[in-house]
Amino acid sequence: MMELTFYTTEGCHLCEEAEALLLQIQLPRPVPVAAVDISECADLVERYGTRIPVLRRSDSGRELSWPFSAEDVQHFVTTDS
Repeated sequence: MMELTFYTTEGCHLCEEAEALLLQIQLPRPVPVAAVDISECADLVERYGTRIPVLRRSDSGRELSWPFSAEDVQHFVTTDS
């Protein structure tokens, strides 16, 4: 089963916007989402810094970085490539 990890930073305005968007999205299938502080993932910090929210799929390792829309997230969740 696919899961999403939402890499975020507490007190980050962009991260708060991304979280609010994620809470509003109606996904076509249930997908568990775990929130993790981005500082715990050195490769993401190296690529994006600590103030950019990132979604990562557990099954493929694919990433979606901010800015993203509800449509982007739905496509990200439903496509395998």
